[in-house]
Amino acid sequence: MNIIENLDKLKSELPPEVSLVVVTKTRSVDQILKLYNHGHKCFGENRVQEFLSKKDLLPQDIDWHFIGHLQTNKAKYLVPSVELIHSVDSEKLMREINKQAQKIGKIQKILLQIKITQEKTKFGLNSTLLTTFLQRAKELNSIKIVGLMSMASFVNDIKQVENEFSTLNELFNSLKNNYSDLNTLSIGMTNDYPMAIKCGSTLVRIGTKVFGPRL
Repeated sequence: MNIIENLDKLKSELPPEVSLVVVTKTRSVDQILKLYNHGHKCFGENRVQEFLSKKDLLPQDIDWHFIGHLQTNKAKYLVPSVELIHSVDSEKLMREINKQAQKIGKIQKILLQIKITQEKTKFGLNSTLLTTFLQRAKELNSIKIVGLMSMASFVNDIKQVENEFSTLNELFNSLKNNYSDLNTLSIGMTNDYPMAIKCGSTLVRIGTKVFGPRL
């Protein structure tokens, strides 16, 4: 199957309430353009430099999401061009995004990345600090927190993955009662998106299932 067929098959399997971000890390401009010309306009990049090298070569109405770990000093390169930043994991980063958005008169939508695993390689906020974090965010007028994002453990234990996703979904639902802007739960990638959807995901980030394995 080619990437167009892969995309169509994947979309046909997703519930209507679940959005798809096609992850384009290491993928070519030509590959992205094929999917864009087929009608898909939401893409996600993991690395700032790679995003910057691609965005001006592609149509300007692409709905770009930044889904990778973001260093504070690189926020200024993203804010003018991305619809949603998924990976906000510190107050320092949140304040810098607010500062850069304020400069250009933009309200930047962000997700808070929550750490739900014990893996040292994963980034994210401690869920116990989340209420305090959200209160401090109310001081900032140029960002809008619209949801939570996370990654499950990379393991074969399906029950462990389900527990991690379910815990985050419970947190997400408990917060929605007090924060009306929260509408996005970004969990699920190629290897675990069916479980993520079962556990309440509203947005999945998928690359390999569309493009095939990276070379």
